[in-house]
Amino acid sequence: MNIFSKLGWFFKKEKKRYILGITLLALTSFANLVPPRVLGLMADQLDTGHISWGQYVLLILAVIASAIVLYILRYFWRKQIWGGAAELERQLRSKLFRHFMVMDRTFYQRHRTGDLMAHATNDVSAVQNVAGDGIMTSVDSLVMGLSTIIAMIIFADWRLTLVSLLPLPFLAWGANKVGIRLYDAFDESQAAFSRLNNKTQESVSGIKVIKTFGQGKEDTKAFDGMIDDTIKINKKVFKWDALFDPLGTMIVGLTYTITIIYGGLLVTKKILSIGQLVSFIAYIGNMVWPMFAIGYLFNILERGSASYDRIQDLLDEKPQITDKYADENLKPVDIQGDLKYQIKSFAYPDEKNIPVLKNINFTLKPGQTLGLVGKVGSGKTTIIQLLLREFDKYDGEISLNGHDIRKIPLNILLRQISYVPQNNYLFSTSIQKNISFSKTDASQNQIIAAAKKSDLHNDVLQMPKGYRTLVGENGVSLSGGQKQRMSIARALLKQSQILILDDALSAVDAKTETEILKSLRRERQGKTTMIAAHRLTSVMNADLILVLKNGQIVERGTHKQLLANNGWYADMWRKQELEESR
Repeated sequence: MNIFSKLGWFFKKEKKRYILGITLLALTSFANLVPPRVLGLMADQLDTGHISWGQYVLLILAVIASAIVLYILRYFWRKQIWGGAAELERQLRSKLFRHFMVMDRTFYQRHRTGDLMAHATNDVSAVQNVAGDGIMTSVDSLVMGLSTIIAMIIFADWRLTLVSLLPLPFLAWGANKVGIRLYDAFDESQAAFSRLNNKTQESVSGIKVIKTFGQGKEDTKAFDGMIDDTIKINKKVFKWDALFDPLGTMIVGLTYTITIIYGGLLVTKKILSIGQLVSFIAYIGNMVWPMFAIGYLFNILERGSASYDRIQDLLDEKPQITDKYADENLKPVDIQGDLKYQIKSFAYPDEKNIPVLKNINFTLKPGQTLGLVGKVGSGKTTIIQLLLREFDKYDGEISLNGHDIRKIPLNILLRQISYVPQNNYLFSTSIQKNISFSKTDASQNQIIAAAKKSDLHNDVLQMPKGYRTLVGENGVSLSGGQKQRMSIARALLKQSQILILDDALSAVDAKTETEILKSLRRERQGKTTMIAAHRLTSVMNADLILVLKNGQIVERGTHKQLLANNGWYADMWRKQELEESR
């Protein structure tokens, strides 16, 4: 029953709905007492032979009337209670989604996509069942059980009632024991489902790689092995779950046996009438549901409790990047100015003793372009990540127009930045909607203009439905270059103060790259641009180029200055020119 206290916040909020639903449910249970009583009266009158057709019709009408009342009551209590369960599902899904939206990079490093999906689907459904079937089962079984016992005592015999219900404590004891095991088993089952969900998501997303390397059979074999493990774990759930019904059946059978033996004895001794015994046996039929409900209820509650704990563990996690120290009075215009880096050192949270950036100092004025070059792992992307506030704990400061970015509200800072990574994400919708994602109210002409600036427009015109062409999940129907150019178009449509291209031209040819860079120089007048690249032609026209090695700046200057220095940049330029000339 602990899950009800965990969901106390929801039941308190929806108390009117649940009070009405529970009241109607209780009335339904009381109405269920009428038919057995009518049957008992009818049996007694038939036994004595003193029943008239008028009385017979009246009793039949009483049964029909109670059936109609039951139908009406059931409709309205279901509407209230299961409506509440649907509302809980809506709130939990909304909470989880909002939570996912505010969590930062480290959260997604700890949790796999499939695992998060399992929390948002299976776990939410299990908790929803508590607010629907759980409430219904607990109230209905309790009210019906108690009211039936009282009716047994009043309309039949208290001694028969006491003796026939002796097996019930054993049912409660057994249900409690099995319920504890079921909680642990279901917790393992949900974790196994999360792993299987994640494997499915990874395999479907990486289907191109799997097929390219001819690993279809191996991946299928690994998936089958994971299914076998999941089934083994689920068998534990089924084993403990399967113990409830036999336990309930045994107790019900024992109750009927005691009733028939002892009740028959009371009838022969004239202590009980035939009608009372008929009513009593019918009332035991009403008791079958409360008896079985104990097992069913424990199943729902233990599953819901395990799932709610898993959801709550996620919701309890706090983002490391927050607006805790933000100046809420800042406006977008206040941060439009020089971009200044003064980083003494930075290390990733899980590698605090290994600095990945050291002594990074530079200033960019509005309208200037920065080029970041260096070997893989030299620190180019890390510099960009700090500006995007993926990490806040570093020794030093990054400022915009003199304001430390850690004191700028995230919604203001990030709206001033457009970011195009090497591995772009596209939504499984049309080209038009993918480009306009950064500006949902953009006109068709604005979308086309952005596509032209990224040299994508002509490609789109050759597609069957033009800008309405569906790109598939993550742009599966597009080439790598088309994906990059579409992401660049999306970023340009936003027209933000800072544009970041993180190796975003790696999949396009040299001619296309040249056209895009020309468009950027025209488009970005008075705005700041940062370009991280391996191909030096991407940064040759930058106002400032930084050469990074092991997280430090080893060379800086313009293209001409760096060639004159005859260092790493000059060597790499000559090598790349030689490769292109072949």
